[in-house]
Amino acid sequence: MRILMLNYDCPPLGAGAGQMALGLSKALVRVGHHVDFVTMGFRRLPSHEVIEGVHVHRVACLRRRAHLCTMFEAATYVFSALAAVRRLARQHRYDVVHAHFIFPGGLVAWLAARWTGVPYLITAHGSDVPDYNPYRLKFAHQLLKPLWRAVVRGAAIVICPSRRLRGLVGQAGATVPVEIIPNGLDVPSEAKGRVEGRLRRILIVGRMVQLKGVQHVLAALNGSSKDYELHVVGDGPYLSTLRQLAEPYGTRVKFWGWLDGRSAQFKELFETSSLFILPSESENFPVVLLEAMAAGLPIITTTGTGCDEVVGNAAILVPPTDVPALRQAMKLLVENEPLRRKMGEAGRRRLEEQFSWPVVARRYVDVYHLPMVRPLE
Repeated sequence: MRILMLNYDCPPLGAGAGQMALGLSKALVRVGHHVDFVTMGFRRLPSHEVIEGVHVHRVACLRRRAHLCTMFEAATYVFSALAAVRRLARQHRYDVVHAHFIFPGGLVAWLAARWTGVPYLITAHGSDVPDYNPYRLKFAHQLLKPLWRAVVRGAAIVICPSRRLRGLVGQAGATVPVEIIPNGLDVPSEAKGRVEGRLRRILIVGRMVQLKGVQHVLAALNGSSKDYELHVVGDGPYLSTLRQLAEPYGTRVKFWGWLDGRSAQFKELFETSSLFILPSESENFPVVLLEAMAAGLPIITTTGTGCDEVVGNAAILVPPTDVPALRQAMKLLVENEPLRRKMGEAGRRRLEEQFSWPVVARRYVDVYHLPMVRPLE
């Protein structure tokens, strides 16, 4: 099949959703499909390159930061991407357009379908769905509600990586089929052994917003063993507040800011940490949990947030915002090396069986072949 992939994020831009879209594209190419991926340009990144068989087309946009894209910057992608889609559609006959995010990717697909006749599907990722994050974008979702519904209504199907997000899409008024396909990851041949030392390293990776719950881990450090060393990777509007909260702990807490997920430094943190924590109050299907599972890290995360759908029984689950439960789970894992090893192995098995790219890509190909997403006559 010939597939047109749309996502404003693509590594090195963005985070989990960009990694997911490129990872899926590469997996599709490996089994014989052709993928053109239209994404945002940024600084000196080439306007066109082939990444493991995926033709990546970067369009001119206004974007200031690699790890973050504002609503205005995303709007510039819509106009540039439409021009690129028009050009590519003249050159190739696509079987399907696969858009990531209802806005802006789905909007591009909806507009393009009017003159290309090519059906589209959308993978929702969280922030593009009303009520996913009560702290952000509430006014924007209210303002754009009629357009949101039109874009979703025009899709052949909407894919959600989690049951929680599927429920929110339905609650927002989707009238098309909504199915669940999880995110995937390229699974390395084997996880590197943990590096154990006097200081037990706890790793947190994510966007620094209040919803991610890093503040609760900092609170859990109060009164805990001095052997804990907390490393926090990520940037965002809540970072300055977190730095202030961490001041009493001195060198026990280190903020790395944003790191490229392909960098040696990022990988080294996963290889030398004793455990991984994602204390979020709300998630879709965080790729960072898959990365922790691939690294063989034991995981502490939260119940009823979408995170539990990823880890299953291969992690310790605590209620969101529950500081005593976090403190107890951290103490249990940091002091029990055999349990850490057992949980890390369970996470790796779950990843290989359910979330490796060959498994996930096959499910997407099945959707692409549904009669309702074949090219319009």
